[in-house]
Amino acid sequence: MAPRRKRTSKKKATGRKKTTRKKTTGRKSSGPRKKTGGRKKTSGKKAGRKKSTRKYSPRSSEFVREEMEEFKEGKLRSGRSGRKVTNPRQAVAIGLSEARRAGEKVPENSNE
Repeated sequence: MAPRRKRTSKKKATGRKKTTRKKTTGRKSSGPRKKTGGRKKTSGKKAGRKKSTRKYSPRSSEFVREEMEEFKEGKLRSGRSGRKVTNPRQAVAIGLSEARRAGEKVPENSNE
């Protein structure tokens, strides 16, 4: 008798062509990586850089700090209505407006 062959299970064809997918690392590669950013090197002293000036005086930041402390304690009230301030941004705005009234260096209000 002839030796028996092992039966291999054949999968039924579903009508679709099976394709293999290339694994990706999450970003599209379009050739070599481009160099971006970084700082430009300047020669010699600070090349043409002007000295920065403060937009807000140190005293005005003290006004804001005091208002923020009141806000955190829950004691800060708004001007005309006298309602309790619940937004930290409003507390900062109150501090800046008080600094303006005191004549400190604060940029103009963009809302007015």
